[in-house]
Amino acid sequence: MIVDDIFDLVSYRVHPEPHIRLNQDTCRGCTHRACTFACPARCYTYSEERERVDFAYEACLECGTCLLVCDRGALDWSYPVGGCGVRFRLT
Repeated sequence: MIVDDIFDLVSYRVHPEPHIRLNQDTCRGCTHRACTFACPARCYTYSEERERVDFAYEACLECGTCLLVCDRGALDWSYPVGGCGVRFRLT
């Protein structure tokens, strides 16, 4: 199974408040933007126009990869409120 196949096995119940918050002031100093490459759900994108990383929490797989690759401490990461977030179908 490849990573893209995972998306066929998940569904989401999105809470209106994000479970991950990106501190833009801290993030702006980052030159490698590892989160935009490491996130398997592609939740992080770099906007050339706005010169910043944007984050869409709605498709997050809650794997924590972004937290591991962010060496600037720009993320306030927690799991979603109970009953919300990603749901994996195992069959």
